[in-house]
Amino acid sequence: MAASTASGGEKSPRKEIYTYKAPWTVFSLAWSNRIEPNSQFRLAIGSYIEQYNNTVQILRTKYMLQPNSEFPTMSIYSACEIEHPYPCTKILWSPDGNKGGVANQGSRDLLATTGDYLRLWSVSDDDTSQGSLSHKRELLLNNNKNSEFCAPLTSFDWNESDPSLIGTSSIDTTCTIWDVNTQQARTQLIAHDREVFDLAFSRGKDVFASVGADGSVRLFDLRSLEHSTIIYETPNLEPLLRLEWNRQDPNYLATFKTDSHSTIILDIRVPSQPVTVLGGHAGCVNAVAWAPHSSCHICTAADDSQALIWDLSHMAKRPVEDPILAYGAEGEVNNLQWSSSQPDWVSIAFKEKLQILRV
Repeated sequence: MAASTASGGEKSPRKEIYTYKAPWTVFSLAWSNRIEPNSQFRLAIGSYIEQYNNTVQILRTKYMLQPNSEFPTMSIYSACEIEHPYPCTKILWSPDGNKGGVANQGSRDLLATTGDYLRLWSVSDDDTSQGSLSHKRELLLNNNKNSEFCAPLTSFDWNESDPSLIGTSSIDTTCTIWDVNTQQARTQLIAHDREVFDLAFSRGKDVFASVGADGSVRLFDLRSLEHSTIIYETPNLEPLLRLEWNRQDPNYLATFKTDSHSTIILDIRVPSQPVTVLGGHAGCVNAVAWAPHSSCHICTAADDSQALIWDLSHMAKRPVEDPILAYGAEGEVNNLQWSSSQPDWVSIAFKEKLQILRV
């Protein structure tokens, strides 16, 4: 079982960085929304292996007091492994996870993955008192049952206001909104002229946006799907790779182009023109995450081995030129997530490592 530990440094403030080394390159990652006892964490990471057989690991943490140490040391270990066909393009835990509370420790935690299909898994304690977990595949959702072929899913989002809804994006130009309770597609629509690379719900259950290879950001409303609104297009229609809604202020979106060193911040009330563009990276941006507890903080990560945190509170008045915090990793950062249930922590993936950082 691969695991790594790290201990705190100075007494005040302590620099807390913890590392887990997987047996393969880490690509997808997600924090559980469940509140764990004793400030412990639960995360999922997905392998990137260029073959059919891939893996999802469920990671947990535990604290141990080392001899002659003033502070306990946290270690990260693999509590469960799930065999997964092809690499996961994205992993998310159910938004319902934070409603159980610590007292509901024994209940199952739901996890979704995309790759060739959308799959839902349940994870629960295995009653061995060893800290390990058991898993079960609950659903495999496929909206193309008339063909032996499937169009790979590039990404998805789980609606926080209505956790029965999951939206997926695909290389076949479509987005599909699934009802996981009925296991049926609520709607499928041609969203872009080319491949759709990402989809994200706004606050509430009806509005979502998508980005794709046609270089556009498109806004949809489930109550009126006859029309969509193009709120931004890249100047030369360069593909847009990822999309993130601001969790506290749904007027703002973040996106970035493929092979770009910059992150674009959009205000949906002022279409066509970015509010600001964040530079700062010397390599291609791979991931972006808004702070779950603040409307004006965002983290970006890139091939330059850096994760940067930005303060956007004055972006309407002047350009945002420098980050307020920079962390240098030991390799190109493939992905990052900011924990909703533990908002002091950010996780990054690079090479075969996952790191969690206290910010």
